Amino acid sequence: MQQAGDDRRLGTILVDQGWITSKSLAMALSIQLNLPLADLSHESVKPEITELIPEYVARRYQLIPVEIRDGSLIVVMEDPTNISVISEISALTGMNITPAVGVGLDIRNAIDLYYKANQKIEREVAEFSGTTEAVDANLEASAILEDPVVRAVDMILEQAVRDRASDIHIVPDHQSVRVRYRVDGLLVDALSLPQGSHYQLLSRIKVLAGMNIAERRRPQDGQFSDVISGEETFFRVATSDTTWGEMATIRILGRSESILNINGLGMMEDVIERFRQMIHSPFGMVLVAGPTGSGKTTTLYAALNQLDHESHNIITIEDPVEYNFKGINQIQVNRAADITFASGLRGVMRLDPDMIMVGEIRDAETANAAIQAALTGHLVLSCIHANDAAGTLFRLIQLGIDRYLINSTIVGIIAQRLIRLSCPHCSVKTKPPENINKIYQDEMGAPLPVYNKGEGCTYCHKTGYLGRTGVFELMPISSEIRKLFSSGASSNEIKAAAIKAGMVSMRRDGLLKVQQGLTTPDEILRTVHTVE
Repeated sequence: MQQAGDDRRLGTILVDQGWITSKSLAMALSIQLNLPLADLSHESVKPEITELIPEYVARRYQLIPVEIRDGSLIVVMEDPTNISVISEISALTGMNITPAVGVGLDIRNAIDLYYKANQKIEREVAEFSGTTEAVDANLEASAILEDPVVRAVDMILEQAVRDRASDIHIVPDHQSVRVRYRVDGLLVDALSLPQGSHYQLLSRIKVLAGMNIAERRRPQDGQFSDVISGEETFFRVATSDTTWGEMATIRILGRSESILNINGLGMMEDVIERFRQMIHSPFGMVLVAGPTGSGKTTTLYAALNQLDHESHNIITIEDPVEYNFKGINQIQVNRAADITFASGLRGVMRLDPDMIMVGEIRDAETANAAIQAALTGHLVLSCIHANDAAGTLFRLIQLGIDRYLINSTIVGIIAQRLIRLSCPHCSVKTKPPENINKIYQDEMGAPLPVYNKGEGCTYCHKTGYLGRTGVFELMPISSEIRKLFSSGASSNEIKAAAIKAGMVSMRRDGLLKVQQGLTTPDEILRTVHTVE
């Protein structure tokens, strides 16, 4: 065992240096120690098994119990040579321990999946459920940390980050309070708490976000940050009254994995190059179009990263500022101080800007102010709610902008959606059904033989999808497009002309990603097909 321990330490060094993989090390240990090699990516662990070993112990020693066999507890370990840990687990559980070898990353993913904080949250909620006393923002820090509602909210936030959620929804109904997480674009139920916990939970969240806990009818906005898993994470909170009481939505922002690199958005190489040319125009307007939650702000931020921060005065107006840039002057919308997108944009014009980013064009006043800024020799970047690139032109008309002003200012439009990626750890080659193959063949001109479909594993939390990427259509406003738009052509006619000139539609971009094995046809039909 001593020799195996020494070999494992050497193997760990080789893994760190990239000479071998963690899986290779685990296989070697399994053979040397004559222990089974566990495939945790497809293992299902029952809650009563994980309850035998506390989560903090599992995380400290990188292990997870998986089953009881012949009176022994089978524990998958990254380091099964550690006799003292095996003895400690045996004393803790009162059972004989049979170790199995596991890959470190598989174990960590399994811990995240099976050690949910739900039961702990429910226990904390049971302590304050039914009370109507608000959390006092002026309590001493030590007292606050001991409050059950504080611990419950902290665990809800931490579990959401572990589950890769982008949003947390806390919604009351006539019987309970539902806590839901949006993971890879879809809402999933996380918890159902007693209705009596509603007031306390919302009060704690409002205290964190600097909101008025006494105001329950009017919509409110706020934000706060917290350190989760050793990393500062930012949260944006919005509340509004509903039939059954006040609901809250918490957007999770600012994790380090959100690296704002234009090459990581999912654009094709030629689209990246043309988009770069657009955002380096000396003046005019570049718009990013799509519905809420389609990644427009991320694309704008990635565009800002491409601009020359040193020799240009770049100013943004945002609601809220989601990411802080070095060398860029960022202004936060503050309606209480009468700083809106429109008024802030007019003020920015007196600050000698070269490039301006407007977080969103959502009304006629902002649209007019942005157009005027683009007309006076500035590059304006912004996002707008529209279904596709061609439809964006008509959205501006709806906001009261004249056609000749649109033609004079818009340099290009990029429309986008976010799609889920097939999990690379559990994907298998799958034949498409006839109806999907027909849609694919109509667009691509050839049948789809197979595509990658995830079966569900611990990496993807049994969903078959892991992570998201964008699908895009980039429409430069060429002289031909300007002529068509001026002559009153429809959105479909303009789109057809853009495709003829080389634009790849969002649907085709999505199906190309299916062809590359990145996603499934079902995902493209769910997110993109209806806009074609």
